Amino acid sequence: MIRRAGDLWSRHVAPGLRGLAPVVRRAATVLSIGTVLGWSVAALGAVSAIAAVILGWNEMLAIAIVCGVLLVIAVPFVLRSAAYRVSVELASARVVVGEPAVGRLIVANTAARRSPSTRVLLPVGTARPEFPVPPLDPDAEHDDLFTIPTQRRAVLTLGPVTSVRSDPIELLQRRVRWTEPTDLYVHPRVIPLDGDTTGILRDLEGLPTRDLADDDVSFHALREYVPGDDLRHVHWKSTARTGVTMIRQFEQTRRSHLVVALSTRADEYDSDDEFELAVSIAGSVGVSAIASGKTVSLLTPRRTVGPRSGTQLLDLLSGVESAEGDAGIGELGRTVATTAAGASVVIFVTGSQAAPVDMRAAAVRIPVTARALGLRAAETERLSRRVIGDLALASVPDLSSLRSAMRAVTA
Repeated sequence: MIRRAGDLWSRHVAPGLRGLAPVVRRAATVLSIGTVLGWSVAALGAVSAIAAVILGWNEMLAIAIVCGVLLVIAVPFVLRSAAYRVSVELASARVVVGEPAVGRLIVANTAARRSPSTRVLLPVGTARPEFPVPPLDPDAEHDDLFTIPTQRRAVLTLGPVTSVRSDPIELLQRRVRWTEPTDLYVHPRVIPLDGDTTGILRDLEGLPTRDLADDDVSFHALREYVPGDDLRHVHWKSTARTGVTMIRQFEQTRRSHLVVALSTRADEYDSDDEFELAVSIAGSVGVSAIASGKTVSLLTPRRTVGPRSGTQLLDLLSGVESAEGDAGIGELGRTVATTAAGASVVIFVTGSQAAPVDMRAAAVRIPVTARALGLRAAETERLSRRVIGDLALASVPDLSSLRSAMRAVTA
């Protein structure tokens, strides 16, 4: 019985519903022309007309007539559509916080007749700036330059660009979407760190492991030749001395893998500006390490990523936010052990309100082969260094002090 009902639905009812889909979409488009005020006027007119018929009140009839006339007058303002080619050009899709983002909005009339005047909305994040567009001749263009202030680090969504035409009192309104949204990345401020300040990361041979290999950089021991061995690795002095062909054996090495663990727990920071300083510290260390050819992972309580370039790292940091419910710095050490077990250096970045016991807990939870360093964003403190167990910890009052702080923790 159930199977038969399903067959009837799929054969007869479902095709009919699919056929109604275009009609429903068309009706939704028509209904969307009315604004809240427009539908309110239409409802008032309908209620007044009914009351006039039932109660015989001329006053209610007058209200109904006025509402109807207003709606009729509003129709010609939205009846005529336009055909545009709209584009948004940014001088750069990535800017540093504090630097204005400059762009240009271009609207071209692609119709064979003169286009009506309209308004164009270009959403930028939560803002909704509006640009008036005058009537345009066929193939004519209108452009507007705009500047987006970037006082805070963020990923701002631009668009979609929408044209809006309405009557003078906005009873009816026609909206047409012309573009897809794009992202504008507002990067944190960063400074380059030279080789001296990241000396702990300058390890051309990597970190040795206990695994032996027949081809690597770090020479370990000798063994007898077996068929198939690469003759380039024959140790001729030992072979001449012993009379037995001897082959060099090497220790496998591990390239430096830097993990930047950034705490986003809000109560570990004294202020929003202190959190921004922490993000800039994480970005500066990560970008400099990537520029030096190191493998870098960015770890926060919500995600772990391995950016392949400094730009990708800064894009990721542009969207990082602090939250009360995020795990603290103490839990990040455990996350490092599970998601980046091959780390050679782990730099924990947090705020001035992080407890020393949590910093110590983070350091002891990382892999035993890794070295832990700590950087505290502390705007109200002096540049200083202290040691908590095996963790070298530096307080960084501002971004310009980061180089000195890195020298202190890597000494």
